[in-house]
Amino acid sequence: MQSKESSAAGKTAVLQNIHGTMEFLRKYPPFNQMDSAQLAYLVEHCQLRFYGAGESIIKPADGPVQHFYIVKQGLVVGERPHSAKRGSETTFEIASGECFPLAALLGERATRTEHLAGEDTFCLLLGKEAFVRLFSQSAPFRDFALRGVSSLLDQVNQQVQLRAAESLGAQYSLDTSLRELAMQQPVGCSAETPLREAVRRMHEQHVGSIVIVDEGNRPLGIFTLRDLRRVVADGSSLEQPIEALMTQRPFHLSPQASAFDAALAMTERHIAHVCLVEHGQLVGVVSERDLFSLQRVDLVHLARTIRHAGKVETLAALRSDIRLLVERMLAHGASSTQITQLVTLLNDHTVCRVIELCIEELGDPGVPFSWLCFGSEGRREQTLHTDQDNGILFDAASAEEAEAIRQRLLPLAKRINQQLALCGFSLCPGNIMAGNPALCLSRSEWARRFSSFVREASPENLLGSSIYFDLRVIWGDEDGGAQLRQQLFAEIRDNSLFQRMLAANALQHRPPVGRFRDFVVARSGAEKDTLDLKTEGLTPFVDGARLLALVHGVEDCNTQRRFAELVEKGVIDTLDGAAYEEAYHFIQQTRLQLHQQQALQGLPFSNRLDPDSLNQLDRRILRESFRQAQRLQASLALRYQL
Repeated sequence: MQSKESSAAGKTAVLQNIHGTMEFLRKYPPFNQMDSAQLAYLVEHCQLRFYGAGESIIKPADGPVQHFYIVKQGLVVGERPHSAKRGSETTFEIASGECFPLAALLGERATRTEHLAGEDTFCLLLGKEAFVRLFSQSAPFRDFALRGVSSLLDQVNQQVQLRAAESLGAQYSLDTSLRELAMQQPVGCSAETPLREAVRRMHEQHVGSIVIVDEGNRPLGIFTLRDLRRVVADGSSLEQPIEALMTQRPFHLSPQASAFDAALAMTERHIAHVCLVEHGQLVGVVSERDLFSLQRVDLVHLARTIRHAGKVETLAALRSDIRLLVERMLAHGASSTQITQLVTLLNDHTVCRVIELCIEELGDPGVPFSWLCFGSEGRREQTLHTDQDNGILFDAASAEEAEAIRQRLLPLAKRINQQLALCGFSLCPGNIMAGNPALCLSRSEWARRFSSFVREASPENLLGSSIYFDLRVIWGDEDGGAQLRQQLFAEIRDNSLFQRMLAANALQHRPPVGRFRDFVVARSGAEKDTLDLKTEGLTPFVDGARLLALVHGVEDCNTQRRFAELVEKGVIDTLDGAAYEEAYHFIQQTRLQLHQQQALQGLPFSNRLDPDSLNQLDRRILRESFRQAQRLQASLALRYQL
């Protein structure tokens, strides 16, 4: 009878065809970025081993991992014991060209998951000593080992930016540091400088602003060409000191901040210049003109045009400019986070202007109120494809007063909903809109409604929780919204049953990855051969992050910032949090690109994607991103014993 050792030896062979193996590896990251000598070293020190279907490759009981594995042919699955059910569950799949177990190797520990051959499989095995040498000598290999899917995403972004440079010309990206963008020295003057002299300096230096500084070069104020037009219109003397006319305490950022940070600040604050301050001293100024050269779209001017639009028809026409902005940002490799934040910000400006125009049209209702948004707008994750999820919050001393105020506000709310629909914000099919009397409520009524969601966790209330608990005030006083959130945190923190039901609800939408390597797609009908990027891809991350954020008192509603804060609080492991953020980012990026293609082709917006339309790298990262959603759901099932 053959011994176990001789049987294992029979399954293992030293590689003979080094050239063929190198050509195989060059198809996959990070090996496609390694130089030939390093890749040859890897192949020369590898052994090829066969594993029959169902055979264990490595498991926790084996102790610290001694080899780096690359799947050459076949499929490897990760199995963990299920916390509440008999048997085990598949937590991930590793296909041809992929490798494992990096975290265990780098941590010099045993793997936490058993790796099994999902079918007859050949793996390349690199010994730990050779792995360590390669890790120290090859930067691409080291970067991939440390950052995993993040490194793959960088490759995708590099490809996007390269294509953008070819089609649009070389440009800075919105990740450019402000120090790099502010090329010339800032133009400054003292507070006593006469206005005429300050304007002369601006003209000579061909700049649109001058910064007023003290003896230590600390900024005291700023004066711009826009201010000059106002001064001239007012008939003010050009001989008076500029101190009397400047905007005091100008907004500033660090030179290390990005162009995106400046664009966001300008758009939010309706300003055209940002001072750069380091160690308290002025070191530069960035203008909206500088950002215009990056974007090919004047973002700040667009925001200003929205906020001063004289009629709703103008706002509706500006939607095409927002679509152009998204198109340009995508082409330049901007991240999905940057794009959705800016789209949400411009949408916020549009909503605020519609509210103001409707008040001008119908008259002031005479009672203060706040306009709430829920869902993706509440999370600042809006795309061009969006419908309305909104409500109204006001204060009332009694039920009778609340009803009287509601009747005064409802006509205005319904008009706002109608006008927003004209601007491209579709009416909500579920009537989650401020014009619905059930969503035009006093603060105490909202509090009672949210409290009932927590106490009576019916399917309908759980669905409501997934929408309303991502709330934000867009227009009006923000204190009422903050108080509602604090009450919500307190109630959820003390209700373990509701937490568990929220967790079960977060497991409803399963990522579309099958047990056998490929995606799970619709099998029939108009959606045949497609998957849903939003429901099946993004929703598991959104629901999981919301649950953990509510339980642990994380204030922010944005999914990626929730993950970041949960990592800071120690609720989520650092590496897991980074993987969840990157995976969410890539799915959202893929969704935005899909919407862009649909807009260019004149098709209605849809979240359904045919994965066969992706190239090999994008397809691999999308599959890995869905696996991260599976991992998040598995961790929630373990945490809440589901």
